[in-house]
Amino acid sequence: MDKKFYAGCDIGSTTGKAVILDDEGIVASWIVPREVDPEETAVIALSHAMRESGLISGTEELAYLVGTGYGRAEIPFADENISEITCHARGVFLCDPSIKTIVDIGGQDVKGIAMGDDGTVMEFAMNDKCAAGTGRFFEAMSRIFRMDLAEFSSLSLSAKRAIPVTSQCSVFAESEVISLLARKNPPCEIAAGIQAAVAKRCFTLLRRVGVRPRVTVTGGCAKNRGLVEELTRVLGAPVAPLPVDPQLVGALGAASIARARCMEKAHA
Repeated sequence: MDKKFYAGCDIGSTTGKAVILDDEGIVASWIVPREVDPEETAVIALSHAMRESGLISGTEELAYLVGTGYGRAEIPFADENISEITCHARGVFLCDPSIKTIVDIGGQDVKGIAMGDDGTVMEFAMNDKCAAGTGRFFEAMSRIFRMDLAEFSSLSLSAKRAIPVTSQCSVFAESEVISLLARKNPPCEIAAGIQAAVAKRCFTLLRRVGVRPRVTVTGGCAKNRGLVEELTRVLGAPVAPLPVDPQLVGALGAASIARARCMEKAHA
C-alpha cells in the first residue's frame, strides 16, 4: 500500500505554517514570515515543508490538505478550510489530551479556548479589538527596549518587582513604557509590568470560557518565557508545555483533521 501524506497549512496575520503528517506522526514542518498575498505565503510554507519531507511533485502527493488561519480562504489547493479555533484545539488534543484550556496568542488577537474531553471546542472568547497583548504588541515593546523578541521575553525574569503598566490600549501602553524608561526605571521591572498586564488580560479571557486544568499556550507568544512565568503565577498552576513548537499547533491540528477525513472516507 502506498504511503499517504496529509497536510495542514495555517496562514496567520504574521506568519505562515505548514505541517505534513503520515499515519505515524509529523514528517515535516515549516514556518515563514507572511507575504502580502496569503496564497503566496501558503505556497512558500508548504513548498519548504514538502522539500523537507522528500515530496517533490507538488500537492498531488498529498492525500488531503486542510487550510486554517486568517488566510485560509486564500489557499486554493486546500481540500477544506477550517477555523483556527477548531484546529488549535485539535492540535493540542493530539499533543496532550489532558489539556483542557488554551490561550492562543497570535499576531493580532488573543483567544481563550475551552475543550471537551474529546478535544472539541466547548467555548471560546476572543480579544480582537485591540493589539494589546498580541504578537504585534510584543514586537513593538521589544523595539522600544532595543532588543529582539527572544531577549525581551527573558528580560523580566531578573526583576525583583513589577512596575505596573496600566494602559489598556497598545498605543498608550507604548507611550507609558517610553515615559517609564525616560524616568530611569529598571528596564527589567518595566518588562515585568508589561508581562503582568498581558497575563491578567489572558486570565480575564480564560475566565469567560472557564478554566479547566490543564492550561497551555499556543502561538508564537508561547515562546515568551516572561509571559509564561507570569501566567503560571496568575493561574496558580504551571502552564503545560507542548512537545511541538507551539507556533505550529494550528497547522498540526489542520493536518490531523486532514488525516481523519481520509480515514473516514476509507471506512465509509
